[in-house]
Amino acid sequence: MHDSESDIFSQTSTREEFCNSLEKIGVDAEVAQIGTDEVEEGDYYSKHFTHSPAMVTNHGCIRVKGYNIDVVQIIQKG
Repeated sequence: MHDSESDIFSQTSTREEFCNSLEKIGVDAEVAQIGTDEVEEGDYYSKHFTHSPAMVTNHGCIRVKGYNIDVVQIIQKG
């Protein structure tokens, strides 16, 4: 490493990155704990069709304030 580079970095989750991106455009959002929202329960995709992934990873939810959208769930398919 070069002397000008910091040895300390902050690790952020996908949810925190999305919240930071929303903050930059003026949207107030907060990170929700994984598994605390009812939107995270149940299957995300049907496994009966060929183009539906068999495995989906839940990255958690973001709660949006002041809009008609209450919760945004972040999932990864494949």
